[in-house]
Amino acid sequence: MTDCTIALDIGTGSTRAAVMGPDGQVLRISAREYQQIVPAYGWSEQRPADWWSASCDALKDVTAWARDEGHNLTALAGCGQMHGTVLVDADGEPTLDAVPLWNDKRTLDHVRAFEASEKVEDWLSRTGNPPTPAWPAFKLQWLRDKEPDAYARATHVLMPKDFVNLKLTGERAMDWTDAACSFLMDPETGRWNESVLADLGLDAAKMPTVKLPTEILGHVTAEAAKVTGLPQGLPVLAGGADYPIALLGSGVCRPGLASEVAGTSSIVTLVAEKPVLDPEISNVGTPEGNWGAFVLLEAGGDAARWARRAFHDNDLSYGDILDMAETAAPGSDALLFLPYLVGERLGAHRNSRAQFFGLAAGHGLPQMHRAVLEGVGFAVNRHLQVMERATGTRPDMLIASGGGAKADFWLKIKASIYNRPILIPEEAECGLVGCAALCTVALGREPDLESAAARLVRHTREVRPDPVWAEHYARIQPLFDTLYTQSQAHYDTLDALTASQPEA
Repeated sequence: MTDCTIALDIGTGSTRAAVMGPDGQVLRISAREYQQIVPAYGWSEQRPADWWSASCDALKDVTAWARDEGHNLTALAGCGQMHGTVLVDADGEPTLDAVPLWNDKRTLDHVRAFEASEKVEDWLSRTGNPPTPAWPAFKLQWLRDKEPDAYARATHVLMPKDFVNLKLTGERAMDWTDAACSFLMDPETGRWNESVLADLGLDAAKMPTVKLPTEILGHVTAEAAKVTGLPQGLPVLAGGADYPIALLGSGVCRPGLASEVAGTSSIVTLVAEKPVLDPEISNVGTPEGNWGAFVLLEAGGDAARWARRAFHDNDLSYGDILDMAETAAPGSDALLFLPYLVGERLGAHRNSRAQFFGLAAGHGLPQMHRAVLEGVGFAVNRHLQVMERATGTRPDMLIASGGGAKADFWLKIKASIYNRPILIPEEAECGLVGCAALCTVALGREPDLESAAARLVRHTREVRPDPVWAEHYARIQPLFDTLYTQSQAHYDTLDALTASQPEA
């Protein structure tokens, strides 16, 4: 009998449950998909009930396998998509059927009002972050104003993985990695900043206890055991946000290390001891107690997903699309793609749009697909340059994780655009490995998370830049940056045209 742990990842596209071996290997994984709900431009919602249903189904599958194999389950740690703001009532039920997600932009007017009335620089030390529509603080303002009954009935505010933890244990809490990215936590104390809550007109009584990711939140209830297959009484950790837990599971867990998490979005992170207080940079608490300074591109992998749907109605596989893109020359015959399909998180132009530039009669789908892949690389590289200017640090390499870390051709494009190697963890499911590391420390098998990561995370591949590609991409990057800046003058006009669009 092998002692194993359960990792649970509540993602934007699916929930995955896994049985994790003592050395951090994924022994069994099961996933259940669901969709984003888009009731209006810039909105993005999901139903908490769908997360719980998917969790139950995925957990039943992996726990049945574990029982059949004779494995002993010792703990569960979850991670989940960030910022999805769930209001729950006294019975632990959501007060709204669907909740706004991390990429939801309905709060834009609240953010603009904040920026018009406040000096952003004065808030950086209070919150650790510049304002953005993603933060739960502004989602709560929107819910307070637009859904007053749901807001009034709520007793607690939870993030997606916290809601699932509540269903598993009956306990309510938020871990510090999620809390640090709420615009409501004091970065000095790690506690809710009551003066910020008061200034924003929010109810501090609705904020749950903040716990460390390795703390045991509670234990699986009898009711949850029946619907998940988990043993009743199994310890459940507070867990963490999916992105910082994936950083841990990729080995990025000490100051000076850099990462690109390539999933639906692409996030470039540099780990530091303290938050980097800059209006162009966000900060997240990391599981081991450091800070991750990061810049996020909303449409990373989502750009490839869009191209697959728009050009092929999802009939081709991603592998087919990558093969097609590989037949095009580097630089896509002077075709550029700006990948801002769902706007941007920071800055005055969060309503930015995507575009192809340089399209000519000789271009076809191979060049367009390669331009999409390269466009994501150029956009991430622009973010990386912002980070390096703010910190004075240029990492020698990046460690990649997320679904994008499986696409070698795309990794070669990115390594060449960044002009530095990309290191790949042996296990691509870094969030699940990070959850296993949390359990390892909580169960007393390692003294701290850095030691746990050193034992559980292995890097077996390195993608190096192609010198010829890198030289060509270095000539393209300034044009990309210029297009990025010059296009900003037209986004408000596009908004007005969208608002006045006649019906078909």
